[in-house]
Amino acid sequence: MTQSSEAQSNVSSSKFVQKLGAGAVAGITGVLIVYPLDMVKTRLQNQKRDALGKLQYKGGVDCFKQVVAKEGVRGLYRGIVPNLIGITPEKAIKLAVNDFAREYWAERTNVSEEKLAIQYGMLAGATAGFCQVIATNPMEIVKIQMQVAGSQKLEPGEKRPTAMGIVRNLGLRGLYRGTPATLMRDVPFSIMFFPLNSFLKLQGADENGKIPFSTIFGAGIVSGVVAASAVTPADVIKTRLQVARKPGDPSYKGIADCFQHIVRNEGVTALFKGVVPRSLIVAPMFAIALFVYELQQRFLAQAIEIGSTHSATKAPVMMFDKN
Repeated sequence: MTQSSEAQSNVSSSKFVQKLGAGAVAGITGVLIVYPLDMVKTRLQNQKRDALGKLQYKGGVDCFKQVVAKEGVRGLYRGIVPNLIGITPEKAIKLAVNDFAREYWAERTNVSEEKLAIQYGMLAGATAGFCQVIATNPMEIVKIQMQVAGSQKLEPGEKRPTAMGIVRNLGLRGLYRGTPATLMRDVPFSIMFFPLNSFLKLQGADENGKIPFSTIFGAGIVSGVVAASAVTPADVIKTRLQVARKPGDPSYKGIADCFQHIVRNEGVTALFKGVVPRSLIVAPMFAIALFVYELQQRFLAQAIEIGSTHSATKAPVMMFDKN
């Protein structure tokens, strides 16, 4: 290996590590802000009709009020620790891999990143969505089981499960239960979200390629709502497969069986349970995460010698609104 190629490799490695770090910080920031809505979304998706045909929660607001009344404000943050532990590598992987893949395909097709063809943007998003599941699935299953446990009545002397207790009970194999459903949600989400977000940001760039904060945040919101709404059925199925079953709960053989059971017993609309809180979670979380990520990229890139012609500094940069 020549000194030139070795230097290029070191630069690429430094850039990727930088992106991972920026993605981790961005993910943590977003989760801390919107986690209570995620709690509401999970409770709504998992609720089933009782013997009288009634549901425990009448909607998102009612669910929020019941959680606070019965479990206190802390109940809204049940399961946040494993979520933060998991979201750090998850967002780091998703944002960094998408960036890295876009740079790769831009170089292979000899175009700038902002002019990357839609099919390559979708491929980069799919790669990011696929890779993130390594970290997402264990985090999601522990988070979901802790969130749902808070709504269940305890027998005398019974204690609510802890994150470590759930991990021990599930084991390594159990932590990846429902992985196909997670892939079915996260890969299509990334295929839709990242190209749409990139397109919308570029529409707001000025003649110098600068993008105002309002455009970055707005693009994240719109892209998040569209992608999150579209994959809500997969998220409902994933939640049903990953929640800890209680006596009397239906047992699913897989994705197809779960889908058929939901439609047959609850109707097609049940596949979109929690779509509003899910959109209210994902859209601002990704908007916040992407803003924090790009903010870090802008300033951290100046401290690293960039050897690639498709570096972050070549793409449209961010600027704050003057108002």
